[in-house]
Amino acid sequence: MISGTGPMKKVAVLGLGIVGSRVRENLIKAGYPVSCWSRTFRELDGETKTPDEAVEGADFISMYLKDVPMTREVFGKIKGSLKGGCILLNHSTINLSTTLWLAEQCREIGCKFLDAPFTGSKDAAAEGQLLYYLGGSEELIDEVRPVLQVSSKAVKRCGDIGAGTVVKLGTNLISASYVQAMSEALVIAEKNGVDPKVFADCAMANASGSKMMEMKYPLMLKGDFDAHFTMSNMLKDSKYAMELGESVGVDLPGISVVSAQMEMMCERGDDDLDYSALVKALWQNK
Repeated sequence: MISGTGPMKKVAVLGLGIVGSRVRENLIKAGYPVSCWSRTFRELDGETKTPDEAVEGADFISMYLKDVPMTREVFGKIKGSLKGGCILLNHSTINLSTTLWLAEQCREIGCKFLDAPFTGSKDAAAEGQLLYYLGGSEELIDEVRPVLQVSSKAVKRCGDIGAGTVVKLGTNLISASYVQAMSEALVIAEKNGVDPKVFADCAMANASGSKMMEMKYPLMLKGDFDAHFTMSNMLKDSKYAMELGESVGVDLPGISVVSAQMEMMCERGDDDLDYSALVKALWQNK
């Protein structure tokens, strides 16, 4: 338990997927009273059958949901149970219009709202090493900081409500495009007679080397596509990024091509694999 902060406030975690389930565990370890809900019932301590039951009496409501339809659906179910003064934190990666809609809905009922998507996946969530991108006031961020620090290594204020969403979509655009470029480079190297392990080692030592290469190349070389972030989720985020670009009249040709590639792979059954499985499409004729 965190000392010197008085009684621990109740946190409701909605969505117990790869990240939400691990955030719940860390909150419990930190001493927070936690209720939770997920579409698939898991028989966990504090788990409820419906989302509105989970948020009853909660001071903080943290949503780790899949997409826009699910976020809007779940919010509709909990809206009547949100008490004035509670804080709704949306950690789901959604589009900007839904983020602004959530903020307006919360204003109507006297509930505070923080735009709070994150980066980091399975391992980072388990180790309390997520990074949150926050859209909201400094005052509100200070209020939620003790809860967020349980699951994060840092928080970054990006601006007002909506800024966190924009930053998250932009960074995922980069990640998807980068892994596609990594895949193409790896395969053309191999098909031209270079040992792929040698290529990966050289690439990681290059100026273009990165943490992404260090994380993904070893797994890609082994054909290990166990999901840290699924292809279907990255596809969803690429579409939200293109929607964001369209809304301000900016054409995004790079992510448009990568998005089409991911859509093709999801349609053929690779939707639950890690998005680094983009390399599979290039290796299919090996």
